[in-house]
Amino acid sequence: MNATMTANWYDVLDVEPDASADEIRTAWRSAVSELDPTDRRFRLYNQAAEVLLDPGRRASYDADLTAETPADPELEEVDEEGDPAPDAEADPSEPISVPVRRRLVVPGWVLVALAGLVAGALVVAGLLLSKPSDAAVDGDTEAAQAAAERAIVPLLSYDAHHLDQSAAAAQPYMTSAEKAEYDKLFAVIRQNAPRTGTVVQAKYLASGIVRSGTDRVDVFVLVNQVTRNKQHPRVPVVYKNQVTVSMAKEGGRWLVDGLTTNGDHS
Repeated sequence: MNATMTANWYDVLDVEPDASADEIRTAWRSAVSELDPTDRRFRLYNQAAEVLLDPGRRASYDADLTAETPADPELEEVDEEGDPAPDAEADPSEPISVPVRRRLVVPGWVLVALAGLVAGALVVAGLLLSKPSDAAVDGDTEAAQAAAERAIVPLLSYDAHHLDQSAAAAQPYMTSAEKAEYDKLFAVIRQNAPRTGTVVQAKYLASGIVRSGTDRVDVFVLVNQVTRNKQHPRVPVVYKNQVTVSMAKEGGRWLVDGLTTNGDHS
């Protein structure tokens, strides 16, 4: 009779506990590259990357592993040899079994809609990830992905004490159409941020391709937003966001043409 163990985040991404951040990003990209974003495994891999790519959370998680804290009941136990992956008709709300080596301590996150930070409305949850084989498309895809990674921090950050500078920092990364949407959003921020003293600092974690083409690329980005305000002046609220950034070519440059975001906070 085989012993049972519970998967941890290192096992989920199939990396060693001493893996570097680059190795973790590579493993995450490989894991999600052929999954539909609606696949429940997609969310599991995202959660693993969010923990292991955040130095503070990873250190705390590693300490919990070392202490062999009892596993979170939200992830089911699996046989040491690993059971076959669930079939496509399985209930997506059910947790996933994965082959394991160590004990898991996993926060039980509940994704919620993050209001006030969406600049645009491109819904791509049902799109399949793809791997373009054409060299030109592949080059455009890499350029668009790099541009999305650069844009995500200024787009999802602002400082109530320096709103003009915050808005100016985001402008160069957007298409003309997206600038109009962003200005509408930022008008609301201007009304509320000074009163609450809100400061939001985004932190890029990792990215992957959702859909690619020669003139439009959708990039999936993991990003944390550290938020301080008058209610949380010392201990910030951290929003763990999963953002799909729609990139379009305008004037020969890859620019943000829309965002959708889901996240939770801790």
